[in-house]
Amino acid sequence: MGESERKTCCGCCSSLWPRIFGGADECKKAEGERTDGSDDCVARYAPHALPAVGGTEAGIYRALWPFEARVEDELSFQAGDLFKVTSRTGEWWTALKIDHAGRTLATGIVPCNYLAGGEPVDSQPWFFGKMNRIEALSHLLSPENGDGAFLVRLSETSKVGHVLSVKVENRAKHFQINQLDEQFCVERNKCFPSLLELVKYYQTHRLASVERLGESCIRVKPQPKDLSHSTVDEWELPKDEFTLEEQLGSGYFADVYRGMWRNRIKVAIKILKNFESLNQQAFQKEVHILKKLRHRHLISLFAICTSSMPYFIITEFMMKGNLLDFLRGEEGSKLDRMSLIDMASQVADGMSYLESTNSIHRDLAARNILVGENYLCKVADFGLARIIKEPFYVSEDKKIPYKWSAPEAISHGCFSNKSDVWSFGILLYEIFTYGGIPYPGFSTSEVYGQVIKGYRMPAPPHCPPYIYDVMMSCWRIKPADRPEFSDLKPDLENINRYELE
Repeated sequence: MGESERKTCCGCCSSLWPRIFGGADECKKAEGERTDGSDDCVARYAPHALPAVGGTEAGIYRALWPFEARVEDELSFQAGDLFKVTSRTGEWWTALKIDHAGRTLATGIVPCNYLAGGEPVDSQPWFFGKMNRIEALSHLLSPENGDGAFLVRLSETSKVGHVLSVKVENRAKHFQINQLDEQFCVERNKCFPSLLELVKYYQTHRLASVERLGESCIRVKPQPKDLSHSTVDEWELPKDEFTLEEQLGSGYFADVYRGMWRNRIKVAIKILKNFESLNQQAFQKEVHILKKLRHRHLISLFAICTSSMPYFIITEFMMKGNLLDFLRGEEGSKLDRMSLIDMASQVADGMSYLESTNSIHRDLAARNILVGENYLCKVADFGLARIIKEPFYVSEDKKIPYKWSAPEAISHGCFSNKSDVWSFGILLYEIFTYGGIPYPGFSTSEVYGQVIKGYRMPAPPHCPPYIYDVMMSCWRIKPADRPEFSDLKPDLENINRYELE
């Protein structure tokens, strides 16, 4: 967001109305007149800003970012355009693009995560709607945000309500906003009739260790979760729609390339190899199931190309590559302890979702976690281990990832969410050693015997005791004694809290 986009109508509020609806010259306030809160300013914009058809209850939304249509019936738009949503199907909604008078300009299908409600609070640049702590961090800790950048969100944690999150010295502080009798309070003796007035006050007054709120947090532009709305259920696509670019990696089972779909969308293309024994029917059935698994911390599977050999698996592209290489590189090696905990929390979040769907990863490791902008982490290759690697897991083949595998997986081929939890403990070791090799000093063939005898890796240097406690809980010999991912996720999130959530 540029400086010109941060200007307000008259200097009395942080409203986005001027940027969306025409600029400061539309403000009806008398020259030089000011108010003691931003509600008045919004009220003066609202009558001529929003169409007469109403707010979000009538399906009125505005675009936060521009979007370019990928297929014929999608609708291109610019930031600030208004829409009346007529139907909602998954991540893609049918909408009418309208003018300020409510007249229809165009109709088509749009990605819902590019839209925000048209109500005054929803329209504030600092209001991010329902969002958990990890998502807030991905926005807040962006290098584009300066000290004091802030956002207000509605926590996903039950009974928490609104949370004010502030960037302070490249870390995040979280303050619960208590609501009682239509009053909003962060501090016990300071209450306000609206979120707008609360934010306005702390933009000029200290809040605990925060000198004052600065600029509104810059939003990270989301990526649609599909190539287009037309590919949501069409998971077999022709190869000629994809262009191979730079090779990103090579392994025993696949080579990975950066690519483009229809010369518009960046994708990652996994080209399978050594798949002569692959059961094609089982492969396509499994991939179809995997494509339905959608979560903010799982890599989105877009499509497959299986009309000819070799097979292609098409997924979303993550610009910083895999977590192992990232941690060993210049940028990752400089991350502080809290950033490492945040990354671990994101992985636990994605694995908790897989656990809730009774899905098993089977090869959880830093090499299979991908990193995007603002250190967004996503679990990759979930489920594929079974359909393209299973023969290697139940044989004596040395390609078994012994150092990451639970004892019961090595000895009996028994995989479960609890064997994934064991692997998560190894992943934590990788994270807190910045890409170190597990079980240093032991060969691959020695690891299983040592683990069965009771050996566990010591805590990495500078690893917090509470993180090492989590590792050790993941490495309990009996699967039933290990925690669930649904427990690990809040435990890790709680570790990295500052003030409150």
